[in-house]
Amino acid sequence: MSEMFLPSFDSLLQYSAPEWFRNAKFGIWSHWGPQSVPMFGDWYARNMYIEGTPQYEYHVRHYGHPSKFGYKDLCRLWKAENFDPDGLMEKYVKAGARYFMTQGTHHDHFFNYHSSVNPMNSVNIGPNKDILALWKAACDKHRLPFGISEHLGASFSWWRVNKGADRFGPYAGVPYDGNDPAYRDFYFDNYEHGTENPGSIDPWYTKNEAYHAYWLKAVTEMIDIFQPEILYTDGSLPFGAHWLGEKSGASDDSMYSEGLKAVAHLYNTSIKKHASNQAVYLQKDRNPAVYKVGVLDIEKSQLPGIMPDPWHTDTCIGNWFYDVHHPYKRPEQIIEMLADIISKNGCMLLNILQRPDGSIDEDAEYILKELAAWFDVCAEAVYSTRPWHVYCEGETRATIDGFKEEKTAWNENDYRFVQKDGYVYAFMMGAKPGKPAVLRSFSDINVSSVELLGYGKAAFTQNFGVLTVSLPENLPVKCANVLKIR
Repeated sequence: MSEMFLPSFDSLLQYSAPEWFRNAKFGIWSHWGPQSVPMFGDWYARNMYIEGTPQYEYHVRHYGHPSKFGYKDLCRLWKAENFDPDGLMEKYVKAGARYFMTQGTHHDHFFNYHSSVNPMNSVNIGPNKDILALWKAACDKHRLPFGISEHLGASFSWWRVNKGADRFGPYAGVPYDGNDPAYRDFYFDNYEHGTENPGSIDPWYTKNEAYHAYWLKAVTEMIDIFQPEILYTDGSLPFGAHWLGEKSGASDDSMYSEGLKAVAHLYNTSIKKHASNQAVYLQKDRNPAVYKVGVLDIEKSQLPGIMPDPWHTDTCIGNWFYDVHHPYKRPEQIIEMLADIISKNGCMLLNILQRPDGSIDEDAEYILKELAAWFDVCAEAVYSTRPWHVYCEGETRATIDGFKEEKTAWNENDYRFVQKDGYVYAFMMGAKPGKPAVLRSFSDINVSSVELLGYGKAAFTQNFGVLTVSLPENLPVKCANVLKIR
């Protein structure tokens, strides 16, 4: 059995990602909960308490003023009546997923499982179902690693706005229901943050020690019940200096005490189960003195080149929660993003949006079918691959600018590379049917064979350092066709 981890940087910085994670490359996420009910996107539980926001205006006119109908009442409307985890998991596996993650709790402090820590959970309120247990059973049936996302660390300050009141209009000065003493545990006793500037969420992580202890108790419960292969924190390792505007670093274990304890417990639970650590901790602080206790996650963006350590990005087909106003990415963009990310030693997690009843809509079904068709042809170029000595050829780069994910305008000179078992796989990001593919990255490498996945052997020449491959008039897949080069 592997040596157990201690809750310290000295111990946890010895972590390395397990091989299954490095091989999996692509996963699907269920970012789903009571905030799906209004079908109005992300952060509804916060913005419904900020006067003048579109979600506040919708809430007042659709449900009533948040002094009368608050988030606690919205939670009771979430029924998940058409939730079919096994049927969805079957579709996700066909669409290429090799791991799965579900939301344990968002910033809204509603738990999607039968919790002894928090009575506001999906078994007691709303669906009357243990959402995580149902997902876990579906993962076990399909032999997928199971992950949990926790967004609780930021919740204490994120949700201070529920203590406010309107500043004008018919309800000016009337306190929102976050002031109801009967729901103080759910809405938090977070008056210390004030509500004078509801648009601000600094400090993201509170210094409230009682809340730190509560976070650790909740996350420990998730680990103990579900023994996940992945634990995702929406933010930096709690509760460190990064979010407090101080210098972020690993010199003071006490600053990150609860976070380190949770990560050590995750890994040690995995060691007891598997005899070696097969768990992955995902967090978003880019300081290597912090993120190397697990794997760096980059939300809705990526990195400019190959990292020596595996890394992770999480993205979604549309908004984070179901949103009738938000367009979806096209399947081609999702596939091209995946090829670009894995060429740099990354993995990609894709949120497939669910309606409040648990079903997915026709556009999501279409995306999954298109992904399945592409993976049917190109899967061997994805799973178990590793970066090549260069990740790309061509001048086009994906935009790396915060949370922007515009479709990249690839051209026929753009390629992304990975390698496996003596082959290099070249994703042709802008190939033209019937027009030769010209590659210049094999100038000092003797090529003995070229295959176009889904087609067969492809005629090629290699002269003066240039590899030229003949392509058929009809390419096997709609985007990111792959050359298998020996």
